[in-house]
Amino acid sequence: MTPHTTLAYVFWHQPRPDVGTEEYESALREFHARLADADVPGFIDSWSVRASTVPWLGGGAGYEDRYLVGDFTALGALNVAAVAGPQQAIHDAAAASALDGIAGLYRLVAGDIQRQATSASWFGKPPEVAYPDFLADLDIGGSALWQRQMTLGPTPEFQATGLAPLPFAEYEIELAAL
Repeated sequence: MTPHTTLAYVFWHQPRPDVGTEEYESALREFHARLADADVPGFIDSWSVRASTVPWLGGGAGYEDRYLVGDFTALGALNVAAVAGPQQAIHDAAAASALDGIAGLYRLVAGDIQRQATSASWFGKPPEVAYPDFLADLDIGGSALWQRQMTLGPTPEFQATGLAPLPFAEYEIELAAL
């Protein structure tokens, strides 16, 4: 499997019970649109999807935001830009509507980015298997394989996003575009 440099900051969240779905999703779409226009150095793309369950937020349904950047320097630039300029007000509105949230950082290690993925399969590497052997033997089909970085985030170490679930996943989450 070929190494990549694309990083994804992934944020899972749930709306407050008093916030309507359309209002919440509209704010998410608007925030991503403004961020796309912000001309952030190293920023590649971002989007939100509905997640059938978010195990690390108590198991209920929620949302997954994915922010792609070229490197750690770009991640810092994105962090500043997300809450500044024209996107600040919509960011603050969306954040005020959220009940709970948690995030992680991932590196694309194989496959192509799956913006229209409908499935997220989560799994870990068996401790007795070396990384090169694990990655060489891993069959992810047409999915993109993401690996957690610096042990940030509460998730299993690997996520494969694609159009079909993987049979060996610890967690399987259905995704739906907004």
